[in-house]
Amino acid sequence: MKKVLLIIGILFIGISSSAQEKNKNAKISFDVNGVCEMCKERIEKAVLKTKGVKYCNWSIETHQLSVIMDENKVNELTIHKNIAAVGHDTKKVKATKEAYNSLHSCCKYDRDNSQFGH
Repeated sequence: MKKVLLIIGILFIGISSSAQEKNKNAKISFDVNGVCEMCKERIEKAVLKTKGVKYCNWSIETHQLSVIMDENKVNELTIHKNIAAVGHDTKKVKATKEAYNSLHSCCKYDRDNSQFGH
């Protein structure tokens, strides 16, 4: 009987610890500079191509990007870098001049008076 209880206890601990490890999804949000629907498509595509990102949505009106990500596979800074690589500034990473200049003319925002103050 003691062996059965011990086995059940070990199984219970193993199941509960593996369930906790699988639930590492984090919800984050931050500002991303952009202007239009083309920006929205570009930003969301860059984020969704990031391994570990499960969902994202960028608001044209508020410039808020909402992301659900697996913290075991990606960190927030990687997402910021991927956004900057396609020409959009965040508070943590500024796009290179080349990446910004590659944006369509309607997608260019005022970098000098940006809310991010890089």
